[in-house]
Amino acid sequence: MKEIVIISGKGGTGKTSITAAFAALANKKAVLADCDVDAADMHLLLAPVPRQTHPFFSGHRAEIIADSCSQCGKCVPLCRFEAITSEPKIEIIPSACEGCGVCVRMCPEHAITFDEQRCGEWYQSDTRFGSLVHARLDIGAENSGKLVSLVRKQARNLAIAEELELILVDGPPGIGCPVIASVTGADAVCIITEPTCSGQHDLQRLLTLTKHFDIPTFLTVNKWDINPDMTATIQQEALMQGVKLLGTIPYDTEVTAAQVAAQTVIERDKNFAASAITEVWNNLNQYLKLIDTTS
Repeated sequence: MKEIVIISGKGGTGKTSITAAFAALANKKAVLADCDVDAADMHLLLAPVPRQTHPFFSGHRAEIIADSCSQCGKCVPLCRFEAITSEPKIEIIPSACEGCGVCVRMCPEHAITFDEQRCGEWYQSDTRFGSLVHARLDIGAENSGKLVSLVRKQARNLAIAEELELILVDGPPGIGCPVIASVTGADAVCIITEPTCSGQHDLQRLLTLTKHFDIPTFLTVNKWDINPDMTATIQQEALMQGVKLLGTIPYDTEVTAAQVAAQTVIERDKNFAASAITEVWNNLNQYLKLIDTTS
């Protein structure tokens, strides 16, 4: 089984659109996972129909039991996050509580509960391209990487159950904890970048990350023709670091038109961007066969 994670150094590079196009080209032979749980949007293109919905719990939140609280105020100065107010009465501000548990431990009346916090939901859904595992965080909830790891685990379990040999993961942008949770232990990473100064800088940070975890890394430059010179520079820098080039994708208004129609560009058109994405997909498959024979 191969798990391929598609990531980008920043939002807006076309990562999700390309991942969805890969899903179309996989022809129901892959399980899909949307690990960009902070701003999940693959559902906009794939129109998933949930068959299972599960709550997601992470961390704890303190809450005062009013009938048991003596209003002694000992907890107020102990909270380093200033999440406990004393006026007009002692209360915990839910949005400010970091779940450290100091108030719970020090309360002389044992009047503070410390229940696990519900932060969102995760789903197993059906799409026209196969099964999709995805999630949604509640408003204001933080993503520590735990939900990303859960989505990946469930996608792997689903691939085993459906006897499929490929998992396509739409990873989060950046290089933070959610990205690390997305790529750790993956078989390969496909980076989508764009020919801009920020795209070049963000790519270098991602390459440092994938090198640290020793993950085979591939590069695709999206919208390459808006700055051909920068594209050439980015590709040369990537080659010098041992990154395999999958190809380039031109700027194409059909991509936007497909998004508006809730489609992948592969379904809408066969030229320009669609043709380039198909070539990138074919090159990725050839490299994966190479990895399989040398691993």
